[in-house]
Amino acid sequence: MSCWMPGCPALSMCRGLAALPITCLERAKDLKTRLGILLHKPEMGHKTGSSSKLQLGSRRRDSSRDVLEWRESFDQLLKSKSGVNAFHTFLKTEFSEENLDFWLACEDFKKTRSKTKLASKANRIFEEFVQSEAPREVNIDHETREITRKNLSGATSACFNEAQAKTRTLMEKDSSPRFLKSASYQDMSKQAASRGTSKRSHT
Repeated sequence: MSCWMPGCPALSMCRGLAALPITCLERAKDLKTRLGILLHKPEMGHKTGSSSKLQLGSRRRDSSRDVLEWRESFDQLLKSKSGVNAFHTFLKTEFSEENLDFWLACEDFKKTRSKTKLASKANRIFEEFVQSEAPREVNIDHETREITRKNLSGATSACFNEAQAKTRTLMEKDSSPRFLKSASYQDMSKQAASRGTSKRSHT
C-alpha cells in the first residue's frame, strides 16, 4: 500500500514501522508465522483432547463396577485399585494421606519374605510413620506406638498389625464417610449408576 499525499495514514504507518528496530520487526514476523501455524492446525489440540478423553473414559469403564461397591464397605474400597487412588486423592485435600500410605506400606511389608529386608523395612516404616514426630506421623495412641516400637526388636510380618488396625479404623470411621459424601465421589457414583442403567436398557 502506497500514498504520496501528506498526512496519509498509510504513509504514517510505514514511517512508524521503519523507525522500529529490525529485531522487533523480525519478532513480529516470527509471531505472525507461529500464529498462522496454530490457526491452520486446530486438529492438534483436538487430538490431544480426544486422547485424554479416551484414556479417562477407559479408566471410568474399568472402575464403574467398583464405584458403587465402595459405599457398601470400606473393605471393598481398599480392595479396589481405583478406589484406593480416588480415596488417596481425597485424603490429600484433607492433608491426611499419610494414614492410607502407612496402611499400604504395611500391606507391602507383610509380603516381605527376607528376614534382613523385613528388619530394614520395619525400621524405615517406623521412622517415617510411627515414631513420635515422624515426618509423616500417623494418628495413633502412645500405647500402640510403644508396642510397635518393642515389636521392632524381633521384627516379623505382624509387628505393625496393631498400629495398622488403629489407622484403618480411623480412616473407616472418620475419613471414608466424608469421602463418600464428597462431590468427587458423588459425581463418580452418578456416572457409574447411569452407565449401569444404560447397559441394562440395551440388553
